[in-house]
Amino acid sequence: MPQTAVTPAIEIDNLRFKWRPNLPEVLHIPGLEVARSEHIFIRGASGSGKSTLLALLAGVNLPTSGKVKILGETISALSGSKRDHFRSDHIGFVFQLFNLIPYLSVLENVTLPCRFSDIRKHKATTSSESLDEEAMRLLGHLGMADDDLVHRPVTELSVGQQQRVATARALIGAPEIIIADEPTSALDSDTQEAFIRLLFQECEESGSTLLFVSHDRRLESQFERHIAMDDINQPGET
Repeated sequence: MPQTAVTPAIEIDNLRFKWRPNLPEVLHIPGLEVARSEHIFIRGASGSGKSTLLALLAGVNLPTSGKVKILGETISALSGSKRDHFRSDHIGFVFQLFNLIPYLSVLENVTLPCRFSDIRKHKATTSSESLDEEAMRLLGHLGMADDDLVHRPVTELSVGQQQRVATARALIGAPEIIIADEPTSALDSDTQEAFIRLLFQECEESGSTLLFVSHDRRLESQFERHIAMDDINQPGET
């Protein structure tokens, strides 16, 4: 029997983006394909378009022209509410500034994505008996499963601890794609390497595709594929 082709995690075809019609083009990526379960390092200096690209992949912004497909779905063809649901169901984020909810506890922050996504809730409660148990499992892998600690507000945590909470939140419910935007910028080199190993381990167990975005080339060697924004982005070219 012929094998069915696996849809790539990400497909970009002649993507162009500008903030307004009268402003210069920010992105022109003729083509890019990312396979499922790949671990990719995307590097680029400030202003190279990294964050804009991530916003387009997430459907936060829409292309001026061209196509972005995530898991076979053309993002621009979805309504705003459907893009929000799609993002909640299939993409986990680790932001540079973490974006944790200050009035929620560690445990509440980690389980938050499952409050918005039945798909991720189902996956989380299949892996463990409850959302809290799955959150504790992830926090344990990140050295954060202290009973006292997990019930504290995240505002009482150090920067490194907040980063690990943000990582557990991105991983819970095994989303197909994990996007990590400069997640190690506040960590020392030893902690950076340990963090990346843990991130790899969780992504490998769930089969998630990992896009790790950073300007720090010292981390590049730990990834199987490297992409430089200057190589793929050709703004203003036809």
